[in-house]
Amino acid sequence: MAMFNYFPNYVWNLTVSIALASGAEIGEIMDMCQPLLDQARSGEDAGTRDFMVEWVRMADKLTAIAAEEEAQGRLFSAGDKLKRAALYYILAERMQGQGDPQRMQTYRKGLMNFLKGTEYSGEKVRRFEIPYGDKAIPVLYTPAEGGTGPAPAVVYLNGLDSCKELLYWSFLPHELAKRGIASLCVDQPGTGESLRLQDMHAHFDSERWGTPVYDWLAARPEIDPARIGITGISLGGYYAPRVCAYEPRYASGAVWGANHNWAEVQQKRLKREGENPVPHYWNHVQWVFDAQDMDEFLAKAEGFNLNGQMEKIRVPFLVTHGANDRQIGLDYAHQAYDQLVNAPRRELKIFTDREGGVEHVGADNMTYGRNFIADWFAETLGGRLS
Repeated sequence: MAMFNYFPNYVWNLTVSIALASGAEIGEIMDMCQPLLDQARSGEDAGTRDFMVEWVRMADKLTAIAAEEEAQGRLFSAGDKLKRAALYYILAERMQGQGDPQRMQTYRKGLMNFLKGTEYSGEKVRRFEIPYGDKAIPVLYTPAEGGTGPAPAVVYLNGLDSCKELLYWSFLPHELAKRGIASLCVDQPGTGESLRLQDMHAHFDSERWGTPVYDWLAARPEIDPARIGITGISLGGYYAPRVCAYEPRYASGAVWGANHNWAEVQQKRLKREGENPVPHYWNHVQWVFDAQDMDEFLAKAEGFNLNGQMEKIRVPFLVTHGANDRQIGLDYAHQAYDQLVNAPRRELKIFTDREGGVEHVGADNMTYGRNFIADWFAETLGGRLS
C-alpha cells in the first residue's frame, strides 16, 4: 500500500496524507494543491509560504460559509466546515519555518475553529489545562461511552511536529471511546500550544510532565486511576515508553511508531538517511528544543534513547510500526520489543502491505493502527471489544 503521492517530495505528501486521514475533502485538497505543483519541484523547503497561502485561502472560505450557516442557526453544517477549516489552518502552519510572521495568526485560527467546530458538531471533546509549574499543559479530553462505573483512560502524546488537534483527528480517541475508554490528547512541552503560546520546550525526561498529567486524569471522578494507559505517535513513541518506565502508576502502554533511539536518527538525518517529517527541519528542531545552533540541539537530543530504559517497564506494552516507515527504521521496533524483558505481556505488531499502515505512523492508512491500539487498551485496561 502506498501513501498518496501527489507532490514530488515526501514531506508535502505526508501533509496531504495527514489531511486526508483527518477529515479533509479530496476536492478541496486538489483545489489547494494544484497551484503548488511547480513550487513543490523546488524541494521540500521552497514554496512553503505559497503552501500556506493556498491552504489558508480555502480555510478562510470555509469559515465564511460557516458564518452564513451559523447566522441561519444551522450549527451542524457550520461545525462541519469549521472543523475542516481548522485542519487546513493547522497543517498550513505546520509547514512553515519558525519566524514566519503569519504563522501564529494562522495557528490561532486553527485553535479557535477546532473548538467552535467540534462544539457545533455536538462532539464531546473538551479542552482543559493541566497545571505544570507556573504554566499549564493544554489537553483535549474525550469521555468514554457507555458503562456505569469509573472508566479506564489513555493518555495520548504528540510527536515532534503534531498537536493535540491532529491527535484527536487520528480518530484513536473515537475508537477508544466506543470501547468504553476515555482519552487525553496532550500538547506536551515542545508541541502544540505548549511550544507556540507558552515557550515550553522539549526535553528527554518526559516523566517530569507525564506524572502531573497522570495525577490530573486520575483525580477525575469518572476515571479509574488503576486503569490509565499511555501511548504516543511518532516522537511520542519515545516519550510514552520513557514515562511508562519512570511512572509505574500507568497500567499499560503502547507506541504508534517505535521511536526507540531518536538521538541516533538525528545522526542519520545529517547524512540524509531517511525522510524528514516537516520542511525546514533543522530550523524546526532548534525551535522545539530551544537550541541556539546545531551543536546545542544535538547535545539536547542525546538523551532521546531508550536503550537501558525499556527494561524498567513492568506493565503490558505494545510496539507497533510500519514495515516501510521512511522516517524511523523498522529495526527500532525490534530493539524496543526485545528490551521489554520485564513487561508481563508484550506484543510486536508490524503493519505490512497485506493490510496497510506501512508508512510512518500509518500515513498511508491510519485505520489499522488506531484499531489495533484501541483493542490493545481494551484488553489490558478492561474496555469493550464489541
